[in-house]
Amino acid sequence: MTGETAVARARGVVGTPFRLHGRGREGIDCVGLVAVAWAVERVPTGYPLRGGTLAAVSASLSTIGAKAVAEARAGDIVAARPGPAQLHLVVLTEGGFIHADAGLRRVVEVPGAVPWPVAGMWRKEVS
Repeated sequence: MTGETAVARARGVVGTPFRLHGRGREGIDCVGLVAVAWAVERVPTGYPLRGGTLAAVSASLSTIGAKAVAEARAGDIVAARPGPAQLHLVVLTEGGFIHADAGLRRVVEVPGAVPWPVAGMWRKEVS
């Protein structure tokens, strides 16, 4: 399968309310969005809204078979730094990205490039 599947799955939860550690229609966060997009059942919980390390994110993604990439494409996951000591995961689309926006309190699709510094990018073949 291609990244198109991951994008379609992520689009399926656009509009879902934001909720830290959320994993379903009642609410979802950026980690939950990755789980939906990549059809991952076991997902970390208990992390703070701010904090954490890129090494920990990378290690978690590698346990589900994700590989770091130098150039991202639709369906890939990008870890960005929207603020000091904060990492945020987004799903890339053909012309933008989907993310769980804590400020807007819902999952949204946004056109254009990720506006924050990119810390890492990963790809996984989804099933």
